[in-house]
Amino acid sequence: MATEADWHILKSSMVRAVSYVEETCELRVRFVSGAVYRYHEVPADVAAALLSPPDGSSGRYFNEHVRDAFDYDEEPR
Repeated sequence: MATEADWHILKSSMVRAVSYVEETCELRVRFVSGAVYRYHEVPADVAAALLSPPDGSSGRYFNEHVRDAFDYDEEPR
């Protein structure tokens, strides 16, 4: 089981919070809907950029660089 990481709250209309475990390269994304997805094998620089995206939009960065780029699982609610 992956080590639990702290959640970082984002100011986004789409993404509520993210957490990242560097040892397993697992990115967890909590959406405003309450759904949580675990993205696998995400490089640390991609996770860091989601917290502080170059254009200021975490939702846009997620859509362009994470959503379709990595395998994922949805956590049960």
